[in-house]
Amino acid sequence: MPTATSVGLTLIGLLIAGLLAWIGFTLSRRKAADNTAATANAQLDAATIAAGAKSAADLVRRQAEDEAAVLRTRAEKAEKRAEEIRRAAEDRASEVRREAEHRASDVRREAETEAQSIRDDLREQRLEMERRDHRLTEREERLDEQHRSIEERQTELTAQLAELDQRKTEIRNLEEERRRILEGVANLSSEQAKAELVASIEAEAKRHAHSIVREIERQALDEGETKARKIITGAVQRLASEQTSESVVSVVHLPSDDMKGRIIGREGRNIRSFEQTTGVNLIIDDTPEAVLLSCFDPVRRETARLTLDSLVLDGRIHPSRIEEIYERSRGEVAELCERAAEDAMAEVGITDLHPELIRTMGLLRYRTSYGQNVLKHLIESAHIAGMMAAELGLDPKLCKRGAFLHDIGKALTHESEGSHAIVGAELARKYGENDDVVHCIEAHHNEVEVRTVEAVLTQAADAVSGGRPGARRESLEAYVQRLERLEEIAMHHDGVEKVFAMQAGREIRVMVLPDAVDDIAAQVMARDIAKQVEEELTYPGQIRVTVVRESRATEVAK
Repeated sequence: MPTATSVGLTLIGLLIAGLLAWIGFTLSRRKAADNTAATANAQLDAATIAAGAKSAADLVRRQAEDEAAVLRTRAEKAEKRAEEIRRAAEDRASEVRREAEHRASDVRREAETEAQSIRDDLREQRLEMERRDHRLTEREERLDEQHRSIEERQTELTAQLAELDQRKTEIRNLEEERRRILEGVANLSSEQAKAELVASIEAEAKRHAHSIVREIERQALDEGETKARKIITGAVQRLASEQTSESVVSVVHLPSDDMKGRIIGREGRNIRSFEQTTGVNLIIDDTPEAVLLSCFDPVRRETARLTLDSLVLDGRIHPSRIEEIYERSRGEVAELCERAAEDAMAEVGITDLHPELIRTMGLLRYRTSYGQNVLKHLIESAHIAGMMAAELGLDPKLCKRGAFLHDIGKALTHESEGSHAIVGAELARKYGENDDVVHCIEAHHNEVEVRTVEAVLTQAADAVSGGRPGARRESLEAYVQRLERLEEIAMHHDGVEKVFAMQAGREIRVMVLPDAVDDIAAQVMARDIAKQVEEELTYPGQIRVTVVRESRATEVAK
């Protein structure tokens, strides 16, 4: 392969040869024209051209040498790069070889470990098979022994059956003989004796049936009284009439007593407009910085409370402003009711109620039953029914839905005829609820015969939610009866002068005659009264029985 220097010299030679040829050609052309002058000029031109050619040749030689130096430098770099690539390839090959050796070693160890595990599993399986074979052998031996004992028992039973047949025959013969003897002694045939026996049994059955009927009638009267109380209580809860002060009165606090005069207005026009617009009685008395709102309808009472709060906060109280604020408060209460119903549905996991049922359900936010909020009662009942359904393997969603809707009829007023269970069932049926859910609603107070397990669970959840301690307030009638019964129990003991039921029935103070009851008898009387109260009454907490015996000596100084 020619080097860079030889190539450069060749190019320079060719360039010089070309220049000399061009010079000869030029001289030959000008020779004939002017020999003398031309000769001088030609020599000058030849010297100039020769100098230019020499400088050009030097320039070309230097460029050729520079290019040759660059090419040598590149060649050396290429050789170094090739050496580096070769060394890197050798290092990579050795690294790959080492990694392959390590991986092969790991795979070999894993294969050996897996093979050992497989051998251990096979050994365990073989031992387990041997144990199973041993157990099967023992079971077969026991079965053979049981089979032999069963055959022996069957032989014994066959002998006993034969003996029983023989005894039956003997008893039948003895019965025939006894019947003939009785007929001879009583001078009655078997038909006549049978008729007398039937007559006596019929009379006894009639007496027994009469006693059962009387017991059933007594139970029916007791249950009828309880049922009537429940019906009356439910009607009072739904009836649009006054109940008690705790559930029909709301207190609105005022910033100052001067606000009472502004609420009343000139000649009472503001208070009259407020009562006519809201349908709620506004009671202004001597209570400092407070007024009372009284109404049988909790929704209207809450609307009036929001209206009065807004009026007091705004400060502008006049009839037109009252009407404006009342309309806005009605919308707020409706929105609060709907939001409460949606929150309750989200809590129990129900999302597909009809919008009208949601609106009706929201009204229960302001309804109470024996002091228990009805909407919270429905949420509790739904959770309880769902848990019981899950325990029994039933559909929790269906049971929760039935329990959640069972008291929806309480949201309707007395304008809808019928009990709240029937009214609620009709409402649910109207808006497309399932028949099983409707049955849970209508049967939760046994007004309709219970036909499904879901309805029974609804009744149980309702009873558990309402009967848990602290859920509902004790009715005034039951409270008074319990106090009266406590005093009656204490008064029936000898030597008792006075009895006082104190601290809401949690303590009985018994005053005895000191001449008729001594200290030991007082202790015995306290223990007897406490025991009788435990046996006869149902009450929350404890009841303290205190027997007081005191002697007084009185004299008059004259």
